[in-house]
Amino acid sequence: MRNLPTLNAFLNAIAAGLLIRGYFLIRQGRREEHKKIMLMAFTTSVLFLISYLVYHYSVGSVKFQGEGAIRTVYFTILLTHTVLAAAVAPMALITLRRALKGNLDGHSKLARITLPVWLYVSVTGVVIYLMLYHL
Repeated sequence: MRNLPTLNAFLNAIAAGLLIRGYFLIRQGRREEHKKIMLMAFTTSVLFLISYLVYHYSVGSVKFQGEGAIRTVYFTILLTHTVLAAAVAPMALITLRRALKGNLDGHSKLARITLPVWLYVSVTGVVIYLMLYHL
């Protein structure tokens, strides 16, 4: 159980890298590779969510120990991360569904919003881990 936060941060970092790679692939017109990478990003994020829920079900919440200005920074990041994480789950599902059903116009329009939100959530997940467990 105690290694799950590290695993979760690792999964978030992998998801972020895959999202960036997927973005560049589609910009290059490499649709099949883009599809594979984005399915990997989605799978990685689902694995993260499962691991995250198992950990917090078992352990509960972990209190941030920092004091002063860093506490304000931490809670600001945590708040934006949490709100956007709740939003990105259905956004990613709808974006993926549109692509798999061949609605590429709808997929593309929503992906322009989903990608930066999903990327922000993945990166700030790593930042929260670092602040919570390594400050």
